[in-house]
Amino acid sequence: MDKDIIAKEVIKELVKIILKKIIGLKNVTNIKFLNTELQRVESRRADVVALIDDEFILHLEIQNNNDSKMAYRMLRYWLDINEIAENKPIEQFVIYIGKNKLSMKDKIARKGIFYTYNIIDMKNVDCEYFIKDDTPESLVLSILCDFKDKNPKDLIKYIVKRLSELSKDANEFRKFMLMLEEFSTNRDLKRTVKEVEMLSEIKWEELPSWEIGYEQGLEQGIKDGIEKGIEQGIEQGIEQGILIAYDLGLDAKDIAKRYEMDENMIKNILKKCNLEK
Repeated sequence: MDKDIIAKEVIKELVKIILKKIIGLKNVTNIKFLNTELQRVESRRADVVALIDDEFILHLEIQNNNDSKMAYRMLRYWLDINEIAENKPIEQFVIYIGKNKLSMKDKIARKGIFYTYNIIDMKNVDCEYFIKDDTPESLVLSILCDFKDKNPKDLIKYIVKRLSELSKDANEFRKFMLMLEEFSTNRDLKRTVKEVEMLSEIKWEELPSWEIGYEQGLEQGIKDGIEKGIEQGIEQGIEQGILIAYDLGLDAKDIAKRYEMDENMIKNILKKCNLEK
């Protein structure tokens, strides 16, 4: 799943939270997503145009990368939207979810023209806005936000737990987990997400939609390899399995707990490889 292709239900949840928490409109009763060429999901962006309470038009652009010509793109959108706006005000927002520091300009100021729009950097938005909303979509989006003083691993454990509880079925749960994994790369948290997945009590292989991805296949291979190595007394095989598990984000304590192995033995192997003191 490409993080630039954002599922429709996540976009709608983002619209609601932007309206309530960021624009400050707490009593919105009607959001009508307009079926125009401007509302589309393409390989490099996700645009949303919606009529809010029949009062103004909201345009959102979800942006994963800095675009030096973003202001000109947004101005072109404004001109297009104005054709269908029926004199209603137009509010435009770029929601930046990228990993790199935000560098896009939010205005065009030249002789004879001044145009501006809003940019929201999700890294600066308090994750509590999304956590407290407590829907699968908002929980997925929360990983893009500011964790404040919260421990990332503890928060991700909570997110995964709530996703499993709130999803209506296993297929939906797996879909939201894939989104969470994709978005986590923008905050250098994919390793933590994978570690939480591996240490959680969720039995992934029992989900109807479960497919063995590369890292999940490795994790199963680690378990099989270690067990086989222990049975046959093959020290090299055990060592290799431990090193792969460590590379996937598990420390000595986690490996020992998950595979029922001696923690001191694991520490010695990692120490020998200059990986853990």
